[in-house]
Amino acid sequence: MSLHEFIAGLPKAELHLHIEGSLEPELMFELAKRNRVSLPLDSVEAVRAAYDFSNLQDFLDIYYSGADVLRTEQDFHDLGLAYFRRAAADSVRHAEIFFDPQTHTDRGIPFQVAIDGLLASMDRAEAELGISSRLILCFLRHLDEDAAFATLKAAEPWQDQILGVGLDSSEVGHPPSKFQRVFERAGDMGLKRVAHAGEEGPPDYIWQALDLLKVDRIDHGNRAMEDPALIRRLVEQGMTLTVCPLSNHKLCVVDDLARHPLPSMLDAGLKVTLNSDDPAYFGGYVNRNYEAMADQTGVTRDQLVEIAINSFAGSCLPEADKARHISAVQAYAA
Repeated sequence: MSLHEFIAGLPKAELHLHIEGSLEPELMFELAKRNRVSLPLDSVEAVRAAYDFSNLQDFLDIYYSGADVLRTEQDFHDLGLAYFRRAAADSVRHAEIFFDPQTHTDRGIPFQVAIDGLLASMDRAEAELGISSRLILCFLRHLDEDAAFATLKAAEPWQDQILGVGLDSSEVGHPPSKFQRVFERAGDMGLKRVAHAGEEGPPDYIWQALDLLKVDRIDHGNRAMEDPALIRRLVEQGMTLTVCPLSNHKLCVVDDLARHPLPSMLDAGLKVTLNSDDPAYFGGYVNRNYEAMADQTGVTRDQLVEIAINSFAGSCLPEADKARHISAVQAYAA
């Protein structure tokens, strides 16, 4: 069995996936036609050609433009189900997916439209594909904390169906400290807390996410490797990092996948997972990220198994479910 064949069947969880970032150009045009929305580009090929970014902001500009085609509950359902079908093909057994309500409410789409459509897709994914999933509400960090509080308030009717809160969008210049109070409120509500930190932002943003936001997981976290004391803290805490190699390369966070810090992160004892981030824009779903690290960095079969185990151990599943999935990974590897 080749390493790619092994990866294809390896049971795994995905913990860093922006559902709006799984909007493939084909579905984008289908929804644009359905909703009579005009797009700035005139073909699927033109959209794919535009996916050439030099930094995070370049990506976000086209990301927010593409999201404008999402108008109805059915649109969000179709978006979610399309992702889950691709995830099932990659042997994903559980997914904890981000969504950005402010991307939609700021353009007049009611919160309920987005969340009800996504929840319906999640129910279908479990029934038809056997994939369990949970939803993480992300605050857009380029907006202010008052806007985040308003979004958290809007989410209250669905509180029992939301796993946690996250922090995404433009990182540089928008430190985690900006959102300390709203994360405290989310914690008081019993929600899990995660945050993007140390992708383009400095290691200090990871410290802030740990100390001020009290996060349960760090999303990205690559730049932790610049701070030995931070590495020790993350190892001691058993903190899961949701690393996204193809995203890092596409956004020029790393200039060459062969020099991705993943092997060093594993060697340091960090609890690393592999994820696809915004797969429609960054060149592939979760298995492509596993394959890229195996092909480009020499990550071994045993390390890929370790990463898959980390993906379940670092999830927010009940302990019995984590153990069941980890046993399945170990049985597959054996």
